[in-house]
Amino acid sequence: MKLKLLALPCAAALMTACGPAGIDRINHVVVIYLENRSFDNIYGSFNGAEGLSAAATAPLQVDANGTAYATLPPTGDARFPTDLPNAPFDIGLYIPPDQPTADLVHRWYQEQQQIDGGKMDKFAAVSNAKALSMGYYQTSGLPLADLAKKYTLCDRFFHGAFGGSFLNHIYLISTAAPTFPGAPSAMKSTEDAYGNMVTDGAVTPAGYVVNTSFTVNTPHPSTTPVNQLIPNQTFDTIGDRLTAAKLDWAWYSGGWNDALAGAPDSRFQFHHQPFAYFANYADGTAAKAEHLKDEADFISAAKAGALPAVSFVKPIGANNEHPGYTDLITGENYTMGLIDDVRNGPNWKDTAIIVTYDENGGFWDHVGPPATDSWGPGTRVPALVIAPFAKQGFVDHTSYDTSAILALIEHRWGLDPLGTRDAAAADLSAAFQP
Repeated sequence: MKLKLLALPCAAALMTACGPAGIDRINHVVVIYLENRSFDNIYGSFNGAEGLSAAATAPLQVDANGTAYATLPPTGDARFPTDLPNAPFDIGLYIPPDQPTADLVHRWYQEQQQIDGGKMDKFAAVSNAKALSMGYYQTSGLPLADLAKKYTLCDRFFHGAFGGSFLNHIYLISTAAPTFPGAPSAMKSTEDAYGNMVTDGAVTPAGYVVNTSFTVNTPHPSTTPVNQLIPNQTFDTIGDRLTAAKLDWAWYSGGWNDALAGAPDSRFQFHHQPFAYFANYADGTAAKAEHLKDEADFISAAKAGALPAVSFVKPIGANNEHPGYTDLITGENYTMGLIDDVRNGPNWKDTAIIVTYDENGGFWDHVGPPATDSWGPGTRVPALVIAPFAKQGFVDHTSYDTSAILALIEHRWGLDPLGTRDAAAADLSAAFQP
């Protein structure tokens, strides 16, 4: 009797014949870290995502006393009406996305006040730009939205730590906050008995650095008083884990070489260089020269098929989408170019690109973050997963925060977690084809 052969799905025992599945396909992770956009601010009208259409029943913005505004408090920018309704509004009706808006406050204590226990109702009240915090852009006009449609968009991705860029960059690579023992009093905040801010500062009463501060290493602003430079940190980072496993990696920053040479671009952001704050990458170390590089080196590596296992890419200020000193469209187009350098290069076949934002930049989002620990996570931000084996046209509703990126790297290469957050994090595997 002739036996009928059955087609069996690829199983772990047959992995060699069938090829790797899920995140095991990845040999290169590229993280492009952009700036200061909430999910609703730029993906609120993305089809299939939990966006502005789901926000109709969200609480109105309220003042410090908890009373709903009749109209949003004015932005202070004459380009906007002074009587905007107490609701999200389209910024593009007044300022096109290829022009900058004002910057918005985005700091440690203030974001916690804005989130207001998950009610998300004090963004306008706790903002220098007031009504602007409720603004959004039409998703359909944004270059990266086309990639979000083609690949995977995560619509429940929260930035890792409350506050601004400084802490979230450190958190991205470590899931921890830096400390400054003996910080000068001029840098310190004060709190009441309940932990509420009385006076603002860069360093909490417990000695944690939570707002923008600069490293003792090069580069840092020449005008920063020496006693206010953050001492070298010694806790572990993902770079340390990768190096110990003999895996190559780099942090590529736009304008890095010029800043090292003492001629920084006016929009080079010193506090966007997290590894520079650590003793293992201090001035004069071989590791600094080996792993902290200029963005031009990333572009060359992508085109040559020489990407390391893990690349962190930080565009210079002009190209990072940050309100105040740049616009949205310039950054999106620039990021498209970086992605195309990878997609057109020899490493594309086994590369996963993650495009996300360091934090929300003071912009409102209607989805309250999970209450995980005292550090965060903060407000929801966009995250795109782009890979030849990413799910196509998919919206991933899994709850993530920035530590998911670390979990992905750790799970792919069998690395120990850096802390409790990444140890428990979902690792973005839901965004990849099985």
